[in-house]
Amino acid sequence: MKFLAITLIVHAPDPVTGIQKPTQERFREVIDNALLAEELGFDGFGVGERHERPFISSSPPVVLSHIAALTSRIRLFTAVTTLSLLDPVRAYEDYATLDHLSAGRLDLIIGKGNGTAQRELFHVTPEDQWDRNAEGYELFRRIWRQDKVSASPRFRPGLTDAEVWPRPLQQPVRVWHGSATSRESVDLAARYGDPLFSANVTHPIEPYAELIRHYRERWEHYGHDPARAVVGAGTAGYHAARTSQEAVAAYRPVFEGQLAFQKSLGLEPVFTTLEDFVERSSALIGSPQQIIDKVHRYHERFGHSVLHLQADASGLLPAQHRASLELFQSEIAPVLRREIPDPPFPWAPVTAAPEPDLTSVPAPAPTDR
Repeated sequence: MKFLAITLIVHAPDPVTGIQKPTQERFREVIDNALLAEELGFDGFGVGERHERPFISSSPPVVLSHIAALTSRIRLFTAVTTLSLLDPVRAYEDYATLDHLSAGRLDLIIGKGNGTAQRELFHVTPEDQWDRNAEGYELFRRIWRQDKVSASPRFRPGLTDAEVWPRPLQQPVRVWHGSATSRESVDLAARYGDPLFSANVTHPIEPYAELIRHYRERWEHYGHDPARAVVGAGTAGYHAARTSQEAVAAYRPVFEGQLAFQKSLGLEPVFTTLEDFVERSSALIGSPQQIIDKVHRYHERFGHSVLHLQADASGLLPAQHRASLELFQSEIAPVLRREIPDPPFPWAPVTAAPEPDLTSVPAPAPTDR
């Protein structure tokens, strides 16, 4: 099993102290968390994309490029790239550039990802958002694979033998499809033989398990090998301590602060008590053995081989958060890596064969005329 740390770069008051950090400090925190994830041995670090409050994650290529310059091993994920809002040609240019700058460490997770404010900002409607997402992805994957592209899309100007630069490093970049509730994203992933990432962070397990079951059915419907289907899954929260009592006690003020924040936004919480949240959500809060057992319970329903944790402290003290992540890597991850298989594809960059070094080829001998 592989493990990611992911941030949506929420910029809101701390759920415990009520203090909101300056924007620059919040970005610095994201960078520090990425460096910590690489230091501790996480396999990937993801940055979300949102274009509305309370997020400041509107430019993941910029953030990930900075992280790429400071790291050397960890894979870089988008979580998610909102292709329904973007020009796929421009998105390709950004991410092909990032792929080179990171030496082929880029994975994309795409998705509709639209709140009302985002849709209004980009003039996307509830009626056309799924068509935009599918069209954007289909054009994006063609550009990544073909040197010249001709197309007549609905939502951007047409292309005639268009060349888009730079050409990619990875052949091609791996694209996951993020899905929380929609069969449209699941079907798109299955149709093209792409991995699925379940955003299972809001509700109990049942609706997500049903979507994953549908993904596997559609995967086979489109003629793909069932053994090659890959699923990733998220977590609604994370905190590990030596005992469950310690973990729950430390997380209680975080949960209560988040609950109050949801209510202040007019949202109806799904889980109204910490005990219910720990029991029925995807949150991993408890002792190492409790967390291992819960991941296995979810794996029985999902069959997932990639798991993400929240990269942010989210109300925990920095020392608590670091200790919790260290405990994950020292006592939880090794067990899960042994007991749950990795995805059936290379985690390292998949690049084209290197071009021949023409400088080492001897020049032809001169001939008499």
